[in-house]
Amino acid sequence: MKLLKKDLYNKINQVLSTLDYPIKDYTLIPPKKSSFGDISSNIALLIGNELKKNPMDCGQKILDELNKLTLENIKSITITNPGFINFFIDDSFYQSYIKTIISQDSKFGKSSIGNGKKVNVEFVSANPTGPLTVGHGRNAVIGDTISNLLSWNGFGVTREYYFNNAGRQMRILGESVQARYLGLSGKTYEFPEEGYQGNYIKKIAQDIIDNPPNDFDQSTEYFRSYAEQVIFNQIEKSLKKLGIKFDVYTNEKTFYENGKIDLLIKELQEKQLIYEKDGARWFRASALGKEKDKVYIKSSGEPTYRVPDTAYHRDKLNRKFDMIVDVFGADHADSYSDVLVALEALGYDITPIRILIYQFVTLIKDGKKIKMSTRKANFVTLDQLLDELGADVVRYFFIMRSINSHLDFDLNLASDQSDKNPVFYLQYAYARICNIIKHAKSKSISLNKSFNPDVLCHEDELRLLKHVVLFPELIESTSETLEPQNIATYLQELASLFHRFYSKCRVISDNLILSEARLNLIYAIKITLGNGLKILGISTPEKM
Repeated sequence: MKLLKKDLYNKINQVLSTLDYPIKDYTLIPPKKSSFGDISSNIALLIGNELKKNPMDCGQKILDELNKLTLENIKSITITNPGFINFFIDDSFYQSYIKTIISQDSKFGKSSIGNGKKVNVEFVSANPTGPLTVGHGRNAVIGDTISNLLSWNGFGVTREYYFNNAGRQMRILGESVQARYLGLSGKTYEFPEEGYQGNYIKKIAQDIIDNPPNDFDQSTEYFRSYAEQVIFNQIEKSLKKLGIKFDVYTNEKTFYENGKIDLLIKELQEKQLIYEKDGARWFRASALGKEKDKVYIKSSGEPTYRVPDTAYHRDKLNRKFDMIVDVFGADHADSYSDVLVALEALGYDITPIRILIYQFVTLIKDGKKIKMSTRKANFVTLDQLLDELGADVVRYFFIMRSINSHLDFDLNLASDQSDKNPVFYLQYAYARICNIIKHAKSKSISLNKSFNPDVLCHEDELRLLKHVVLFPELIESTSETLEPQNIATYLQELASLFHRFYSKCRVISDNLILSEARLNLIYAIKITLGNGLKILGISTPEKM
């Protein structure tokens, strides 16, 4: 399809030059209604608007000139109000495409647009203060799927996990475990006002009592360090259940120890972007186009998160990635720009940085929202969700909606074992195809490279073919937009078209020529479903 469009672009531009029309940035996309053709262009509308002429008249002239040319794989051209030019593609183009899909197999849909470019994808990045929440789960799946997608398109991807282990939250974690330790030991204690609650804190404290380490000194710092390690080990286990592994782990403390925080402050001071007020040090963000200045270092001497985050992103830029993708929750929406303006002020090109802000998750059960509080440990953990639903369901539900949309995670639908569940609907389509191919083999009908695709003329066969050819272009465009929910939507439509085809068209029949053609058709669908699900990180069972 990409090559066909390229040829159309060339021919349309040739016609525009012949007519002395301006060459505009027009589109060639599928129309909303199939009756308007396979590809539609808005070129006549754009030209009519610029030249103050009737778009229909402009479109008719373009159409007349196009009809004088040889347009490969185009059987007819029409024009519809208010000026769309519509192209109808030969059925033979779609029919022959089956052999392309089968020949490419596991490589179908892959491209080389990445061309080995280095990409850093930072995601999850949850501080080790407690178990991963469902919000962290959405972050994890988005980041991992985008990493899969970019790798699929030829990018060299580094998955990175960054966590803060040197700030106020970690101090409170140490104080919380220490308080629980003292309480469980029968000693007087005062639980910190904003301390972390929940059984996991008690469990960590009890583990220290039951198995006191050799170097145990009962200091707050020891409790912090011990808890950090325990919690982080659990985070890694939770992510492993989702099939997620990281290439690089980076922590905030490193930037204090290697002096990069001090260097950052010094350089900003030299640029007169740091000043003192009310005992604190402020970042002069207003001088860089921001609405107001921001506290960099509190009066207590404790840096705000902007300081280490800026040092960290500076480090990533210095590692010379061609693209840096950050997956953040909505709570970062107002803060990440402070990091970017600071980097620009230091002379860095920030264009490689792409910030993806995902919206929060609400769990719905029996039509009611489940109320959650992270601080009070009143929340459903990612582990609980995985244990109840499995990794495939969790991954799909986290990725099936736009990251810009709030996600209502319907637990009733997610736990449904029927085809009402969109995950099972996809996997059932894949498993059904596997079963049909197996059944065909038992009837001595096998996949044959010499099959005749021209017999695939049924409207539901052609609908399938017209959809499957869009897969490579979709994957390529999604790697540019970084909107992986489009893959999930595409696969749902493909599965729906397959199920419709199967209900109307018998694959295995007494007509050997037709049976072989349909068998190859569904094999091509199997390849496409499998490759799409692989990008999403979802398994492809051959039996259900």
